[in-house]
This record gives sequence, C-alpha cells and structure tokens, in this order.
Amino acid sequence: MQPANMASLVENLRRVRENLAAAAAKSGRRPEEIELVAVSKTHPPEALREALEAGQTLFGESRVQEAKAKQPFLPNRARWHFIGHLQSNKVRAALPLFELFHGIDSLAIAREVQRIAQSVGVFSSVLLEVNVAGEGTKFGFKPEELRAQIEDLLALDRLQIGGLMAMAPFHPDPEHARPFFARLRALRDRLQQEAGVGLPQLSMGMSGDYGVAVEEGATLVRVGSAIFGARSGKAWRPERAEMGLDD
Repeated sequence: MQPANMASLVENLRRVRENLAAAAAKSGRRPEEIELVAVSKTHPPEALREALEAGQTLFGESRVQEAKAKQPFLPNRARWHFIGHLQSNKVRAALPLFELFHGIDSLAIAREVQRIAQSVGVFSSVLLEVNVAGEGTKFGFKPEELRAQIEDLLALDRLQIGGLMAMAPFHPDPEHARPFFARLRALRDRLQQEAGVGLPQLSMGMSGDYGVAVEEGATLVRVGSAIFGARSGKAWRPERAEMGLDD
C-alpha cells in the first residue's frame, strides 16, 4: 500500500478541517472545542509523517502492536489515542503508548486497567464506550448498565474518566446518526447530574458523519478514510513494508 499522495492528503485534511469549522459554527461552537483524531490504522508511517507536516499531530490506532511498531518512525510531537477494543492481555503493553483510551467498554476491562496502572504507578485517561444503538456486533456499555455501574467505575482511582464514546450504526445518510449522537450527549448529561462529576469529552463521529456529530456536541471526532483514503485490512508492520507487501 503506497502512502497517500502528499497533495491529496493535505487537501483532504484541509477539507475535513473546513467541514469541522462549518459544523461548529452551525451549532454555535468554536472550532477549537473539537479535536480531530486522524485514524491511521493500517496506514504506513510515511502517510502519518505527511499528515504531521500538514499540522495533524493526533493519531488514532486500534491495534497495540501496530502502534508500537509505528511510533519510533514518528517525531515525539506525534500524539496517540487508542480507539479500538482493548483486550485484557494487551493492557500492560498499551498503557505507555497512548495518552487516551476511547473504548473502555466494560467494568471488567476498567478493573484490569486499574490493576495494571496501579502496579506500574501510572494513571490512565479513558473514555467509556456506550453501545447507544444496542447493536449485537458492537462493544460497549448498555446505557442503563453504565448508569448502574458508574459509581464503581468512578471508584477506580487510577482511571481518569473524561467522558463517553460511541459509534453510530453505519448508514450512507449522516442524518441517520444524529439521534444516536444526541442519545450519547443526553446520557452524558444525565450521568453528570446523577454522579456529580464532570464528563466533558464526547468522542463520536467518523468520516461519514463527523459534521453531524459536531453539531450534536462531539469534542473528539475520529476520521480516517476522509484523510488517508481507503485502508488495507491488514495491520502495518515493518517487515511487510520491507518485503513490499504494503505496495
């Protein structure tokens, strides 16, 4: 897989930023309130470096080993979020790699993060993933389950819980995602009131619906193909590049 053409990648980034600013203005918000996570999974370090040179410093990865392999190829100013399903056997390796975990999707994995973070003496910034659509193929807390377990989650002192994350069901019409984003925002507001805590972050919206997500209150949007183009199904690894398998 060849890295994205420099001109097209820069143009894609410009277009995404303009769309974010327009969505923010439409909803009476400032563009600075929304942070763009460039979803870089499966894309080679060359493409990430091009994005970095164009001003994009925050990248999202969903495989721990792939992120660990890429990070040495990027300057230290690159920042990393984990946006995938975190497996319990990957927690120890993942903690030092990412500044924020978007997808803490159960009390069990939250407790595992707590256990390992305590053992290595670190704190982990996390978001709680909610399955707002009740899809059987998606991870995440059910809304009522999260309300019932929020006190247990807040008691985990090594987790810095900043807000919620969700994925809307795929649909070609971005307006189809609006009620799911509104549902996540309403759940966040209810949790803040019931638990008496601040949960300012809402991670929602991807390449097809990030504008609607911003209108509904997103503070983080996860955009991949609209920046980098279509991705390979295989994780990037240095040995694949050396053997020409990513061409």
